[in-house]
Amino acid sequence: MLSSLFQDAFWEILIELAVIWIGVYLVFRFLQGTRGAGVIRGLGVLGVVLMVLWLVMVNTESFGRLQLILNYFVGLLAVLLIVIFQPELRQAAIRIGQTKFIRWGGVEQVKTIDAISDAADFLSRNQFGAIIAIERNVQLGGLVEGGQQIDATISSRLLESIFWPSSPLHDLGVVVRGNRIVAAGVQFPLAEEGSLAAKFGSRHRAALGMARESDCVVIVVSEETGMVSIGVDGRLETGLKADEVRDALRVHLSANPESSAAEDDRDEQVTEEHT
Repeated sequence: MLSSLFQDAFWEILIELAVIWIGVYLVFRFLQGTRGAGVIRGLGVLGVVLMVLWLVMVNTESFGRLQLILNYFVGLLAVLLIVIFQPELRQAAIRIGQTKFIRWGGVEQVKTIDAISDAADFLSRNQFGAIIAIERNVQLGGLVEGGQQIDATISSRLLESIFWPSSPLHDLGVVVRGNRIVAAGVQFPLAEEGSLAAKFGSRHRAALGMARESDCVVIVVSEETGMVSIGVDGRLETGLKADEVRDALRVHLSANPESSAAEDDRDEQVTEEHT
């Protein structure tokens, strides 16, 4: 059995090894930074042990009972992997289903980015906690149903009023769809304990949880420090300045930076004409 693996042409073996290496690399890259990263290391060691046992049993044609148990164990292991990596598999399905060309854009998108960036800057300077999820391709319908329906045109003032400390909705999250705030007071899923350093609170865990559970972009403002962070594609980028928040939103929402700059120039021109 083992000798038959090397009977193929050398170039065929190289291609097969390259495909296997690329597959393993993509799996590790995808799981990097998730709870599956630690699990996959342990499974790698277990896989090596099982492979050695399987090669020994196949080549010696002995240990029949052990081989039978191993066959059942491998089947059970496949089911366990599906259960263990359920969040990662769901995230992979979301990423595969993403279609970059079906995106809202234009002036509405620029205004949405400006409103969120301005609100984040205001909330940061005043150390008002906030968490805002901006939908991309996957709608957050299930979460929205559990919050307070708003369906209002987005503006920095509206976001600031929602997260004002005396507001009944300030503790939970806001969901933005296109140029509208569809819901507030939304409970976001939390990332697992230990996913972030101890200095980060529940809002940051919620931002990371949302970034892992969906393809949305999440802006979070720390109530303790005023630090602004962004959760996207399963990771959390922390300590962003006001202009970095705006630039990050333009990149992740595929807005045209030049169009926003042009919009700012037009606003300045209008202001000068009126003055």
